[in-house]
Amino acid sequence: MKILMIADEECPALWDYYRPGRLDGYDLIISCGDLKSEYLRFLATMARVPVLYVHGNHDGHYENSPPEGCECIDGQYVIYRGYRILGLGGCLRYRPGPHQYTEAQMRRRIWKLLPAIWLNGGVDLIVTHAPPRGLGDLEDPAHRGFQALRDLITRYPPAYLLHGHTHLRYSHRLEHEELFGQTRIINAGERYVLELEDRPRADGDDGRLIWKTRHKDPGDNWDPHRL
Repeated sequence: MKILMIADEECPALWDYYRPGRLDGYDLIISCGDLKSEYLRFLATMARVPVLYVHGNHDGHYENSPPEGCECIDGQYVIYRGYRILGLGGCLRYRPGPHQYTEAQMRRRIWKLLPAIWLNGGVDLIVTHAPPRGLGDLEDPAHRGFQALRDLITRYPPAYLLHGHTHLRYSHRLEHEELFGQTRIINAGERYVLELEDRPRADGDDGRLIWKTRHKDPGDNWDPHRL
């Protein structure tokens, strides 16, 4: 399975200077956030494969202009072609605004997804906007990663964690990839291609997205003081 990962910056070769055939061969597109909804709609139309996304902290405009033809997996657990995928968008809260969470709020979001992880025997890909703490993040308040995500991949290690938020040009220390235990941490900034082995499919997996959760994500409306 060939996955096109995108985040943070629209790729001119895939939009402004798009040519027919440039999206051929991809089986899935995953957005890690902070991209124009028009861009995601364009890719969904031209690629004719599922486009999954989580919210970045600059994606508040999706409320009024959602990326039609795409699937939001923020706060959800899905299976596609045998791969178990979990979405957790947003960044660490550093100012008022949508899709920003305290550590307590992010832990609550993760807690709501644990039954799906248990029932399905783990997770293969975790899609986030912000990185885990100390794994591709920076020290300024806007770009620190979540300790809650680091704890999640320590306890339930996926093969991959895909994120955006920290543009590679922000620091010479940032890399496209790094390894944490069994997990490859990948910064999807602008675009990155991931190729996975095809997997046997479970009963009922006919190539469409299989939803294992459909709960409402508490997001910014959740009060951390209730813990």
